[in-house]
Amino acid sequence: MMNNLAGNNKVNYQRMLDETISGLQREGRVPSLLLHACCAPCSSYVLEYLSQYFSITVLYYNPNIFPKEEYDKRAKELQRLVSELPTLHPVTVMVGDYEPESFYEIARGLEQAPEGGERCFRCYRLRLEKAAGAAAAGGFDYFTTTLSISPLKNAEKLNLIGKELSLKYGVDYLYSDFKKKNGYKRSTELSQEYRLYRQDFCGCVYSYEERRKTKALT
Repeated sequence: MMNNLAGNNKVNYQRMLDETISGLQREGRVPSLLLHACCAPCSSYVLEYLSQYFSITVLYYNPNIFPKEEYDKRAKELQRLVSELPTLHPVTVMVGDYEPESFYEIARGLEQAPEGGERCFRCYRLRLEKAAGAAAAGGFDYFTTTLSISPLKNAEKLNLIGKELSLKYGVDYLYSDFKKKNGYKRSTELSQEYRLYRQDFCGCVYSYEERRKTKALT
């Protein structure tokens, strides 16, 4: 299956995750996972699910988010969720520095690109590379991201980037498509249960402006 990741065959990333977890259970292992997270709502189901099998450190690193107040608000809400969510194995949070210049650098020339296109793919890579580097430096067994839980995010692209960075940094990537098995639905339920702040735009200034224009027309 691994050889098909860069090919044209449709890959079932949720099945790959199920197989990884089954293998860990047979071995009786609880490996460490560096989990990149974009916000509390997207993290809710992922943490509920993966904390049954992994010891997790959540990395909140999202230089795309605009403005700084939004970045801080999402970080605090993520920390609150982790403090309140019951988990089988430990979950801790690392909040990365706010580095918007890193995002604007990779977005240069793509300011007018539509949401879900090349600018977003570069943003995926920017955040996943930070997670991969942190996982390698910290000696983690795996790294992955919550981003695939969103119906608006390209799970195939995320997993292909994860594969590339896994080879580059020497840390296993946890293949996943968290929207499967009603993951997105469960995240909305948990968001209501924990009264999580749920933003109405992706995060970057371009999605913010697009959302503002849409609201003005309604």
